[in-house]
Amino acid sequence: MKKTNLPYYVTNFFTIYLPGQKNLSKNTIASYAVTFKLFFTFCRDNKDIQPERLKLPMINEALVTEFLDWLESERNCSVTTRNQRLVSLHSFFRFILMKEPAYMDTIIRILEIPYKKTPKTVVPYLSEEQMKILLAQPDGKKWCGFRDKVMLSVLYDSGARVQELVDLRIKDVRTEAPAVITLHGKGDKIRQVPIMSSTAELLRNYLEKYKPMTGIAKGDQPLFVNQKKQSLSRWGVTYVISKYVEKAKEDSGFNVEFNVTPHVFRHSKAVHMVRAGINLIYIRDFLGHVDCCTTEIYARIDTETKRNAIEKACKDIFPKEKTTDWTADEDLMSFLETLM
Repeated sequence: MKKTNLPYYVTNFFTIYLPGQKNLSKNTIASYAVTFKLFFTFCRDNKDIQPERLKLPMINEALVTEFLDWLESERNCSVTTRNQRLVSLHSFFRFILMKEPAYMDTIIRILEIPYKKTPKTVVPYLSEEQMKILLAQPDGKKWCGFRDKVMLSVLYDSGARVQELVDLRIKDVRTEAPAVITLHGKGDKIRQVPIMSSTAELLRNYLEKYKPMTGIAKGDQPLFVNQKKQSLSRWGVTYVISKYVEKAKEDSGFNVEFNVTPHVFRHSKAVHMVRAGINLIYIRDFLGHVDCCTTEIYARIDTETKRNAIEKACKDIFPKEKTTDWTADEDLMSFLETLM
């Protein structure tokens, strides 16, 4: 097999480079694999090129751009998803550049394909009162309800990503003071986060009932399991949340219009920590962010909330004056036109 055959490099990229040299997690590698599956599908269905016949000289800036546009137009992917697919392809072609410098010009043009600017989105989060209402929904008198109560409490209190939650093992929980949970984050990064005494008490009771209800109690067993005694999936956690959200909407204090996902728990915890005056550096480490830039979004959210509250409280204080009509000033309007 010639090395210019794409399958040769794709295999090495996924089996050697990503797990060995980049030390990426299985979930990240799986996301990259989806990108290539979509790219091969595009080439097969739109260019009549079978994956096994693809060679490096066939791939250029135009083909990659056409693939990205196809994701949006034909598959209705968001700009964020388009950019994620481009991240995967950029990583692959940086790998190729090390192996095949003869294709440098073509590869550089591919690497220069820009990411699309994404529209500014509002980060959804629940207020402290709304979170309290939601966490009160599971029926703790039943095993599944009690499991759900503990699971949702841990999800909020730890600020964990949903994958970090489903990856939790019994041995990752310490309920004695100081109570902590060990989370296995992105890129196999491990961090310990403190939990409230009330959450620790829930976990203690849960672990006492865990063995009689599941028949398993080894330290490396999943902390949260389904009826088949298997680890809950991310979809399973999402389903549990949606079930209790619908129930919580019966309460007049839970007037939430956005979709409450597992990540909303993480957003909510971060915003509540900012409101409590906790330093952003600590919040960054607590959430497992690489730098404060990602964490600062929560500070901006809280600032906007305060600004709106101040404007609402003070809207009738300031005198209303008639503003000058500048529309008649042709010179000024002409000047403004030069700036547009």
